[in-house]
Amino acid sequence: MSDGPTLTLVAQPLDYFRELVTKALENQRLSTFPEAEFYLVNLLNQFMTADRLYWRGPKGAVPKGAVKDESLVAMLKKALEQPEPQAQSALFRHMGDVSLYVAGFFQDSLNRKLVDVDYYIDMGGTAYRQVAARSDEEILKTLYGELAEKFGSFVDILAEVSDQTAHRSERDLLRTYELWVRTRSERAAKALQEAGILPNETIKKDWQ
Repeated sequence: MSDGPTLTLVAQPLDYFRELVTKALENQRLSTFPEAEFYLVNLLNQFMTADRLYWRGPKGAVPKGAVKDESLVAMLKKALEQPEPQAQSALFRHMGDVSLYVAGFFQDSLNRKLVDVDYYIDMGGTAYRQVAARSDEEILKTLYGELAEKFGSFVDILAEVSDQTAHRSERDLLRTYELWVRTRSERAAKALQEAGILPNETIKKDWQ
């Protein structure tokens, strides 16, 4: 019998992600608004489609010439240059969504790049704050304000969901340890403890 990862077929991905997000919130003892919890679930469901990494125009279509792996700086520049408030808000929201998804679901790959998870947290939180400031409806101001304020915590929630849907290896644990050294993420610390590794508070000084 193979010791490799098993394949799970999910008929209702929205319900599947809702269960994982709810469990992660409970595990990390993070309280949030129901609207924010649903936002996380819907974000995961939407990003199952690869082209969601593209910004979509007001009508939901991918603009001609859109770049899939566009940098966050380029997204920020494009948003600030938008003359229409609706399009500007949509671009900031997309920037926040991409930052949250990538920082949460692909932390391991970020550990191998020059731009780390802290950068995505800073840029994503800023983007959601811009959306909140431009929202006319109070419920949207509250939602995006919550996403901005707890952005780092929500990254940990998506990271736990990623852990539950991916095969982990010794190399993954090393990357998790490196992440903990830089960010002191509670989710990373818990993952290490579950693997029998006790994070050492004195290690960070040696890495600086």
